[in-house]
Amino acid sequence: MLDFMQKGGPLMWAILFCSVLASAVFLERLVYFHRISVRVGEFIRGLANLLRGRRYAEAQMEAAATNGPVQRVVHSAIIRHNASREELKEIVKEAGQLEVPKLERRLGMLATLAFLAPMLGLLGTVAGLIQAFGSMSAASGLTSSMEIANGIYQALITTAAGLAVAIPCVMAYAYLNSRVNAALHDIERAGIEIVNLIMESRTTPDIIEFDPATKRSESR
Repeated sequence: MLDFMQKGGPLMWAILFCSVLASAVFLERLVYFHRISVRVGEFIRGLANLLRGRRYAEAQMEAAATNGPVQRVVHSAIIRHNASREELKEIVKEAGQLEVPKLERRLGMLATLAFLAPMLGLLGTVAGLIQAFGSMSAASGLTSSMEIANGIYQALITTAAGLAVAIPCVMAYAYLNSRVNAALHDIERAGIEIVNLIMESRTTPDIIEFDPATKRSESR
């Protein structure tokens, strides 16, 4: 490893830095998406009984118990449960828009590193070739093909290193972008369902069930 770094020249250290930074960004985002992941269906079903019973305070506490974009959007709607349907839709939409920058945080950096790494590798190759052919023209006498091959080999190391960093970066960016899209879908689904549940809770009449035997005794 150290031998490759020395042969590739100073730009190899820049490529190594890009690799370390990209790995740190990917791991941080991976942990973040794992932490905010939630089963939307189970979460909404847990709130449905509370909302049908018009226990809004308990529903707010349930939504605020865990920290995540879906929970925050749902909580923002439950707090304003007295608002009209259109107002609730707007509240949910605005709350979802506030979560987008948090989901997409540092993805731009990962895309930049995926683009920058091969460019650094190409720059290192061009610089190495310039140096190799410059030394050949300045050298007295004939230069062997082995010396030329060694110079080109050392110059191409940076290109290989840049591609070795860029390809995983592109794959990591695509994966994280899919996680962002999945999270946005969950937010949209949760927002629609919570608005519908709140509206249903208003139209549900307060029905008191009586035992049939009690009804017969009262009729006598």
